[in-house]
Amino acid sequence: MSQARVGLLFGSFNPIHTGHLILAEFMATHTDLDAVWLVVSPQSPFKVGEELLPETERYALVQAAISDNTRLRVLDIEFGMPKPNYTIHTLDALRQQYPLQEFVLLMGGDNLPGLPRWKEASRIMAEYNIYVYPRPGTPIAEVTAQVRIVEAPLLDISATFIRGCVRAGRSIRYMVPAAVDELIKRNKYWQA
Repeated sequence: MSQARVGLLFGSFNPIHTGHLILAEFMATHTDLDAVWLVVSPQSPFKVGEELLPETERYALVQAAISDNTRLRVLDIEFGMPKPNYTIHTLDALRQQYPLQEFVLLMGGDNLPGLPRWKEASRIMAEYNIYVYPRPGTPIAEVTAQVRIVEAPLLDISATFIRGCVRAGRSIRYMVPAAVDELIKRNKYWQA
């Protein structure tokens, strides 16, 4: 049995939005990946202090967003891990749990320059391929045999902007899937 190539898109998804989904779908259907798994991170070591919905609620938003897409999957593997968690620990756990998968890291070009500061960065770069999607205003200088640039379509939209719209009582229609919009309204997320 051959290994499936799975892209891993890590994020807080606070909330998941159309930009995340376009990227995940593009990577799953326009590259050599068989699927993309969205890893909901309870707490990024680089985003300590950021206002986050509880991890289970963010997981439910992602699940609602991708429920009809067989090439996308949401994972809660980091929920039981120490916080803040480090990508290398998640990769080790995934490799142990899914030995028939070949995992590829998906990251924005804006995160690539910071990769050397990640825990066990040299091991990540030696053991995993990394597919980098360009971000507006961020040139990608460091390309190695492990790093592949993927010209994915991007939306200049952020979860921060969406939360601000919700707080201001403005529409987020089309910025998030309808199912996510409904959950945000029903649960009064980010409302004053």
